[in-house]
Amino acid sequence: MAIQGIHHITAVTGDLQRNVTFYTQVLGLRLVKRTVIQEEPTTYHLFYGDRVGSIGTGLTFFDWPQFKPHRHGARNVNWTLLHVPSAAALDWWAHHLPAHGVEIWRGSNHEGRDVLTFTAPDGLSLALIADASSTPYQHWDANPVPESYAIRGIHSAELGVREMSETTAFLQTVFGYNVAASDADYTRLVLDNGGPGRELTLVHEPDFGFRGVGSVHHIALGIAPEDSIESWRSQLIEAGLEVTDVIRRYYFDSIYARIPGGILFELATVGRGLAVDEDEATLGQRLTLPPFLEPQRAQIEAQLKPFPTLNAISDQ
Repeated sequence: MAIQGIHHITAVTGDLQRNVTFYTQVLGLRLVKRTVIQEEPTTYHLFYGDRVGSIGTGLTFFDWPQFKPHRHGARNVNWTLLHVPSAAALDWWAHHLPAHGVEIWRGSNHEGRDVLTFTAPDGLSLALIADASSTPYQHWDANPVPESYAIRGIHSAELGVREMSETTAFLQTVFGYNVAASDADYTRLVLDNGGPGRELTLVHEPDFGFRGVGSVHHIALGIAPEDSIESWRSQLIEAGLEVTDVIRRYYFDSIYARIPGGILFELATVGRGLAVDEDEATLGQRLTLPPFLEPQRAQIEAQLKPFPTLNAISDQ
């Protein structure tokens, strides 16, 4: 059995309008699915990605405005790194983001790689990193960002942990990661040779963080197409984790477990994909529900808040 890489990352927003506007009109991601949390169907769950929501391009959000702001620290995903195709693209973003009122910092990460960091309006800590590796990315024609500079998907995530060795050992022995670089307070783990979607970084955090608005709720890893989610569930239980039952999400099947170090992970199948119940041309333009929630549509729609409008933002 094998982990293929990051399937998607899910975070928490406290302001739906700002979220939709920023991720579509500033970052240039496409809203490919407007649905609900299936266990909490009065709450929106939004999926952003490339033109068709390819695996590895997905940032998704739960709308929980009642939550308090997050705080970096142990048991939290402190940074989500997105990748662009070149250093020239980083130069373009270094102009584009401040032009839209986003404060940036550009410098070198722990291993000397050029990164551009910033905070999204909902508080999520993001970074851009250049990586020319081939990915499944498909450009969206309505993307306000030129294709040569566009965000290609999720590159990696930085996890805050108190016990580096325990989390490192689990990621190696159960998920199949290898250590690519390490010192006392930092470890980078990779699948195969690393690259977009195939890296996780651990940093030592002495104090616990707080999950809330602007934090990552969970990291979803994709399993190999030939693997069964049931086999993975058995393996995680054998490794001593508490694991949810298999959840049939219609678009894919998944399980959830907190790994040593306290970070919540989801393992997900390739599944049907996000475009299975919508035309590609109109993805994200209406509320979609999995078949088992469709009989409750009228009740669900009556309890959801009005959905935001998309406000076009011109570059400066």
